[in-house]
Amino acid sequence: MASNFSKFFRDLYSKAEDLERTSFALSAKVSPGLAQWCRGVKFQITGSQRKATSSKETDTTMHTLEITMLGPTGVGKTSLMAAMYDQFAQNIGETDLQLTPDEESEGRLLARLSELKSLTDSFKTTNSVSTGQIEQDFTFTLGLQGERPSLRLKFWDYPGMFHGQDSDSRKKEFIRERLSNAVGVLVAIHSPALMERNGCNEVMNSPKQITNLFRSNYENLDSPRLVILAPVLCERYMQNPTSRANLLARVKEEYQELLDFLASSQLQSQVSVVITPVQTVGSVIFSRLEKPEGQARPSFFYRKTGHTAPYAPQDTEQPLRYLLRFVLKLHLAERKSPKLNFSQLFQSNEHLEESLEKFVKGCKDSGGFQVIQGHNLLRL
Repeated sequence: MASNFSKFFRDLYSKAEDLERTSFALSAKVSPGLAQWCRGVKFQITGSQRKATSSKETDTTMHTLEITMLGPTGVGKTSLMAAMYDQFAQNIGETDLQLTPDEESEGRLLARLSELKSLTDSFKTTNSVSTGQIEQDFTFTLGLQGERPSLRLKFWDYPGMFHGQDSDSRKKEFIRERLSNAVGVLVAIHSPALMERNGCNEVMNSPKQITNLFRSNYENLDSPRLVILAPVLCERYMQNPTSRANLLARVKEEYQELLDFLASSQLQSQVSVVITPVQTVGSVIFSRLEKPEGQARPSFFYRKTGHTAPYAPQDTEQPLRYLLRFVLKLHLAERKSPKLNFSQLFQSNEHLEESLEKFVKGCKDSGGFQVIQGHNLLRL
């Protein structure tokens, strides 16, 4: 009976969230009083057990870090999240950290992983623009194995049309809130579009739009922020020192306007900027692109390095390492913001702090990786 009762309210909560996100009237499904109560219920997932707790209890026992992901539809944000989750256990080293997605996030991540692990020897992607998507999040809990999680990580994703010319006030307000609340921003960059000098970068990656988003929302910051520029699908450009240097230089060239803005006198001391390439599949290499007449976006062609080459992504954990390094630094410095008290972030769990410190020591800063600014915000 208790199990059925919990399932009923989990389903009800999920439906209420869906209705809210798509702007339908919640009262059409449930009474206003019950809807308000349901929105205050959160479900903490630990292994296969799911326990309903009030939002007040959750807020006092686990801090939430919000991270906003930027990049047009089709760039590779979901694939990046899937690879990060799948490879985390292989990258934690001697620590006993555990990263656990919530039920909804896990379903989407496993579906994408299935696609990535079953790629054919050669294939193409057209990256067509979708107009039917809504905003979504990938939520994980982080803690020590065998202990109650100490931290919630919520990665927000939304369609590129949210910051396009046709974006309405609701979408713009959603973006404003996400950037305002986010301790970090992850800008996913489609590497083939970036590197092939034929005008595809603006179409695929929209660096000017992304720069304008920062200009509109990074005013009078009340706490330090981390900005991660993450070239994905970059296997072809990480083959040797020369190609890695070229990738790094190209990111700086195409995002120079954004880097100049973040380096302004008002932001330089508040914003750390890093470049972290991610080889999303590892065994797949970009081969060529075609742009047929009348097609808005090009088609990108890829090939596997071998018929039996396994799914083998590389550096998928680097954005997470930098994020946690940044947060750990603020925690140790006992920094506070109107939204989060970093000094209380890990609930005085010294073992967790030690494990995180070991994990974040693996941040790379050479071979295509670089800290552009804000070294002091990452120095432990």
